[in-house]
Amino acid sequence: MRKLESKGAVRRTRRRSSKTKKIAKTVDSVLGPGKLAPNFSLNSTPDQKVSLNDFRGQPVILAFYPADWSPVCTDQLSLYAMVMPEFKKFNAELLAISVDNIWSHLAFVKDRKLNFPVLADFEPKGGVSRKYGAYKERIGESARALFVIDDKGVIRWSHLSPDGINPGADGILSALENMNKAQPTEES
Repeated sequence: MRKLESKGAVRRTRRRSSKTKKIAKTVDSVLGPGKLAPNFSLNSTPDQKVSLNDFRGQPVILAFYPADWSPVCTDQLSLYAMVMPEFKKFNAELLAISVDNIWSHLAFVKDRKLNFPVLADFEPKGGVSRKYGAYKERIGESARALFVIDDKGVIRWSHLSPDGINPGADGILSALENMNKAQPTEES
């Protein structure tokens, strides 16, 4: 009996090990600092598109998330709505992106009183998420990934959060502060 238990423990350990490898592989695929952020144009309403290039000249926060209405995504995006005044101190715009359709987004935005664009990476499904390395092929949804992009369109910070974990806003705010410190002042 003990031998069977220890074999089971070894099998469980091996499974965890391969899961860890899959997570590491995903982390390596997310675009990192110094890369030019790929432009995109996605619907925020049925008849209105938002492009990353529309915000050239100001910092942009991209928040990829798995699904409207999920508990963690709801908490995460509701937090960002509350923290929006802090983001605005850095003149930063927040764009949230998932593969849900525009109608789901519109209901979600209205219900949660979100004060930033929520964009549909719906067709082709996950096209923009893939460009950023933030798409989970196996389950067909965006990963929970964050990017802070500077006024020239260069990624200055990125983060991939584990499934089920709200990444909060501290990393975003730190990245915005660091970018702000690195900007030359008008007196320089």
